[in-house]
This record gives sequence, C-alpha cells and structure tokens, in this order.
Amino acid sequence: MNFLAHFYLSDLNESLIVGNFLGDFVKGNKYENFSPEIARGIQLHREIDSFTDQHPYHLQSKHRLDDKYGHYAGVAIDMFYDHLLAIQWASYSDIPLSDFTQFIYQTLEVHANNFPPSARQVLTYMVKHDWLLHYQEMAGIEQALTGISHRARYQSNLEQAPLDLQKHFSQFKQDFSAFFPELNAHVKQYLAF
Repeated sequence: MNFLAHFYLSDLNESLIVGNFLGDFVKGNKYENFSPEIARGIQLHREIDSFTDQHPYHLQSKHRLDDKYGHYAGVAIDMFYDHLLAIQWASYSDIPLSDFTQFIYQTLEVHANNFPPSARQVLTYMVKHDWLLHYQEMAGIEQALTGISHRARYQSNLEQAPLDLQKHFSQFKQDFSAFFPELNAHVKQYLAF
C-alpha cells in the first residue's frame, strides 16, 4: 500500500501516523531508536505491507501488470489502490479527504525534525504538491508514477502505468473493493494486541 492507505489505517493516532510514514525510511531494527509508540507504527507499516503483498486480490491485480512492469508491478498497484481509496474516500471515512490530508501533513510536520533526511525531503515534496489529495485525480497518479519512474534504479516504465489503470479500471476497482475491507479488519485485529 502507498501513503494514503497507510495513513488511513493509522486510525488518526498521531504516533501510528508518524511510524507508518517512517516505515519506508527506517530499516531493520532501527525502529528501536524511536519511542515505543512510533516504533509500533513502523511495525504496523511492515505488517500492512506483508499482509498486502501476500493477499490474493492484490496478487491478482499485480499479475495483470507483471509482464509489462516486472518487479515494479507492485509499486503500480500500490499507487492504483491509493487512487481507488481516494476516489471512494466518502465510503470509508466521515472526514473529508481534504481535511484528513491537512491533519496528516500537520501531524508529520510536528515530528519532522526527528526524521531521517530522506523522510524529511519526501515530506517536503508531499506537502508542497499535496500528494495525498491529488491521488484522487488521474493527473496526480500520473505525476506520482512518472516521478517514481525517474527515480527508479532500473527501467520501470511506470510512467505508462496510468494507461493500464484506465484500461482495466473496473477489474482493479473490484480487486480493491474486495481486498481493502479485509486489510482494514486485519489491521484492527493487529492493533488490538
């Protein structure tokens, strides 16, 4: 899953939001350098990714793209799923997406001085370009995937992925609609312990 889904699954908990954001930037056991609450958010991020990567609906979505994008197919699906969450936001939250995204940015900015430099840099761009809100627009997904493609270590062709999202939109939407409630339930169960 990409940023928007991780933040949504943090259940408006400040420490989980921060940890879930840091999950892509803190490797190995370095989560132990943070407070126990933020460390739990980093571990939640890893749990979400693990559950997602093994889930049959996510795999079904990913297999639609494997031939064209190889290793990067999962990256495309994570972006597609954030787009599908954003455009159906009112089905999952009573808080308007614009209000939610501002809350996320403010929460992260309060803690930014404690972030690794790479995380601070991503946060700066995320806020400046309002990534989370723009995930609801196809142009926002195109921009995000093009940016990832330019930064990719190997040729990814991800700038072409929005065409595949449009081509197979109803299938991706069906996969997401079946998958996301199961992920949400899994996260609630995980956080209950």
